[in-house]
Amino acid sequence: MKTLLILRHAKSSWDHPGLRDHDRPLNPRGRRDAPRLGRFMAEQDLVPDRIVSSTAVRARTTAELAAAEFGADVEIETTYDLYGASPDGYIEVAEAMGGTAERLMLVGHNPGITSLVWHLTGEGEYMPTAALAAVELDIDDWTELRSARRSRLIGLWRPKALPPG
Repeated sequence: MKTLLILRHAKSSWDHPGLRDHDRPLNPRGRRDAPRLGRFMAEQDLVPDRIVSSTAVRARTTAELAAAEFGADVEIETTYDLYGASPDGYIEVAEAMGGTAERLMLVGHNPGITSLVWHLTGEGEYMPTAALAAVELDIDDWTELRSARRSRLIGLWRPKALPPG
């Protein structure tokens, strides 16, 4: 069994109209929600063994702020392949970069993140910014993800439902 944690980046800023979409930073709410999510993940024993993030500033910063709260040294790898990825793109990245992780976290963007949760679980759950889904997969190796026979959504958390602080 493997667990895939699927995290949509926290709320980003639109205050700099000259920035490319890829370079948009988090806004104050995003900078507040990402660490809260990281603390929640640590409290719920949802700390990943490996994190793979989109190279977009808002996704990478979300991963860094959340991971800083884990109390564990978890390396964050980045790939441009998650920027604007489809569900198949997320699956390809997980298969290629999952390695030996039992719990892998992918940090990316909508609409791909919401579509990935639906694709893997059959559950049509919308993923707002800083939402986290945990999917249990009946596989022994990440290279088997595409052919996983069973998977189930074991949790979905949105920032508004997290404890304050």
